[in-house]
Amino acid sequence: MSLDFRNKNILWSSLIVETFTKLGVEYAIISPGSRSTPLTVAFAENKSITSIPILDERSASFFALGLAKRTNKPVVLICTSGTAGANFYPAIIEAKYSHIPLIILTADRPFQLRNCHAGQTINQVNLYGSYPNWQTELSLPSAELEDLFYLRQNIIYGWEKAQFPSKGVVHFNIPFTEPLVPIEQLNFNQEKQDFIQKQLFSNFHLSISSFTCVNQDFINYLKHWQTLTKGIIIAGVDSPSQPELYCDAIASLAHILRFPVLAEALSPVRNYSHCNSHLITTYDTILRDEQYREKLIPEIAILIGEYPTSKELRKWLNKHKITTYIITEFDDNFDALHSNSQHLRVSYEYLFSLLKTYSNNQPYDLKYLHQWQEIDNKISLKLNQEIGNNNKLFEGKIAWLLSQYLPEKTTIFIANSMSVRYAEFFWQKNNKKYDIYFSRGANGIDGTLSTALGVAYKQKITILLTGDLALLHDTNGFLINNHFQGCLIIILINNNGGGIFEMLPISNYENVFENYFATPQNINFQQLAKTYNIQYQLIQNWQNLEKNLSNLPSQNIHIWEIQTNRKEDMSYLKQLNSIIN
Repeated sequence: MSLDFRNKNILWSSLIVETFTKLGVEYAIISPGSRSTPLTVAFAENKSITSIPILDERSASFFALGLAKRTNKPVVLICTSGTAGANFYPAIIEAKYSHIPLIILTADRPFQLRNCHAGQTINQVNLYGSYPNWQTELSLPSAELEDLFYLRQNIIYGWEKAQFPSKGVVHFNIPFTEPLVPIEQLNFNQEKQDFIQKQLFSNFHLSISSFTCVNQDFINYLKHWQTLTKGIIIAGVDSPSQPELYCDAIASLAHILRFPVLAEALSPVRNYSHCNSHLITTYDTILRDEQYREKLIPEIAILIGEYPTSKELRKWLNKHKITTYIITEFDDNFDALHSNSQHLRVSYEYLFSLLKTYSNNQPYDLKYLHQWQEIDNKISLKLNQEIGNNNKLFEGKIAWLLSQYLPEKTTIFIANSMSVRYAEFFWQKNNKKYDIYFSRGANGIDGTLSTALGVAYKQKITILLTGDLALLHDTNGFLINNHFQGCLIIILINNNGGGIFEMLPISNYENVFENYFATPQNINFQQLAKTYNIQYQLIQNWQNLEKNLSNLPSQNIHIWEIQTNRKEDMSYLKQLNSIIN
């Protein structure tokens, strides 16, 4: 069956069914209802999946349970909105404790009809509590290609989560707007239909094997990668428990494949540079140059951990839909780009043990690696000269200095917003084995101080690099001061507002920007420190900061305030890209 382009709901539903078909799903159990009409039509018209209608949802769910138990494969269960899905609950509980793979599709009204007594509408989000292995609510149907990539990738991930790391339940809540029946509305010509289907399914085989037992098959992937001459390894956001072993594993992979390693500042790789001669740190700047972007397009990308902070890197990978292998020991979905991706679930300990004994007999083509290295060396030289000669208190230079002047094995917590972005841009490769912490789960600024205090508790020296708003958002964290043991040095970048918003288009709308986005607070941090009995110092120049970094305290909480101008800093940052590229 090909995709059905009659309208958005039908296209959305047919993509769900077609994806399940290619994943090997054999059965769908359908209970009748209006809101689930697009799903029912799509499953009923697909001849590769056997669809079985059962009136009573409770009976349907236990039937699906027995079928899945026998076949040992995921069975799809479909119902309409309202209390229909609640009738699946007992079977879902059984499936969880019996490790039976069920994929639940509950149709729903759009969010606008919730909480207003619209008929057959209840809160179906997280309807089954903690019992599913994974659950999500999909966006409203769309015919845009990027949204279809999003849908396809989520269906693949849900199918995987029904089976790995252990079998169980997955719940998709799927809202639909009218029309629910297959009225023709899209009017896509055959050429456009063929293009969309080719984009979605031409590389599909790369995605469906993500369930593979990697420990047995990783060598096969490695052999395939060795046949390619243009690949990149991305050392993304990650916080391994054994950073040196982790870096050794990535270095071994890079040595075998002769691929460059694009290392995020929140990966330990930049701080263990002696391990890896393939290290690239200026990729964000490199990819702002159109000539370099086209010249360096890879055949594959191997991502270790999560995608880096760099928006330029993400846009580049997403534009070309680069086939991406995501190596992680976790069972999370790390494909934020909804790309042609394949998760390889393997620990870095296993990876290193495998790679250190791997016999490498393939011939090498080093041209692509050398291209990256030559460009990175050129830009790094210009960057270091420019930043080193800049005597103004430019916010980005703080991360540049910390990466060079802090003592070995210093613990550092990097706050979100501009702090982490400037680290991405300017943190230099080094051999100092810094221990980097961060809160990149939801990427918010809440709890920054308290989290850093927890990291620092009973530790000799911990550095918190933060902006003023992130610190002010959590000043109650200072109340622990009377019971705190250890040392936390807060390097406070005070640009009087949210510097990150200066990067966004809203910064051009001066009538609302300052009060509603930048939100300057005009706080006297010296007085604030005094209130909580925190030691305070104003850093007035780079020599002052360098001197402090060479003579760090080892007890108590300290604030070192560096006052910068966010508008001047943003202007300089934009100039800097043109200067060094």
